[in-house]
Amino acid sequence: MHSIYEKDLDLNLLRVFVVVAEAGSVTEAASRLYLTQPAVSAALRRLTSTVGAPLFVRAGRGLALTARGQRLFASARPHLQALVEAAVSPGTFDPRTSERTVRLGLSDANETWLLPPLLRVLTEEAPRMKLIVVPVQFRTIAEALASSAVDLAVTVADELPADTRRLVLYTGSFVCLFDPRHARLGKSLTMERYLAHEHVIVSYNADLRGIVEDMLGVQRRVRVSVPTFHSIGALVEGSALLATIPSAVAGEITSLRPNLRTLPLPSPLALGGAPMELLWRTTVEDDEAIRFIRELVVRVAKTVLRAE
Repeated sequence: MHSIYEKDLDLNLLRVFVVVAEAGSVTEAASRLYLTQPAVSAALRRLTSTVGAPLFVRAGRGLALTARGQRLFASARPHLQALVEAAVSPGTFDPRTSERTVRLGLSDANETWLLPPLLRVLTEEAPRMKLIVVPVQFRTIAEALASSAVDLAVTVADELPADTRRLVLYTGSFVCLFDPRHARLGKSLTMERYLAHEHVIVSYNADLRGIVEDMLGVQRRVRVSVPTFHSIGALVEGSALLATIPSAVAGEITSLRPNLRTLPLPSPLALGGAPMELLWRTTVEDDEAIRFIRELVVRVAKTVLRAE
């Protein structure tokens, strides 16, 4: 079967045909369409030629549909009405009844503190909506957005395409996470004690370099490198290992593992955190479901971070 795009049919001709059929008169149809009578007559001739059969016959001073015209009118009218409504009517979105699935990109640093409260609020306000969480980080976020692998994301990002919208959720700091039962650091962490201990680091490059090595050029005694923050608490607890991690991640870990503590980094290692941003493309700017999730993320982030 040929594609509809291969048919030489101007769909505006159907609009003229439907109005003429409703009006029963070329003159009245021309008035309703804000066209001249010759233009309406020419449109009908073109459509008749394309269909290959007469669509109207004279009936007194007006026009009446032929059997072929009646079939076309019955089929074309509802579809044209639906097209007009789709074009001019705003989309309706009700979070209480929506069953949309939204793909949310999250860096591992944000999954633990953001996702649980986000799901709780989503359950209350949009009980039928679903989230697909996709792991992203600063090296992969541009491609994830460009390919629509995610609808929006929360992560650190460098340069992104011009059609990317960016909203800073917070700019966090880094702290040292440790187990005071095994790592004796005192009340104030010195550079000497920091470098004397072994460290667990998070590396997205699968190497022994973390943020301290990359940003400050200081080499630590790295015992183990892991690809995400998910196992950091388990690795630090019960050991003398230190972990230099974002304060938001540390807060979540210590809430679950009360034996662990944090200290500010030694002053030579003071790390200003990169902005954690909410990211989305302009192509979904007017998508009500995605906008709803964006607003939910902002609200939850403000509530959680205010409580820390």
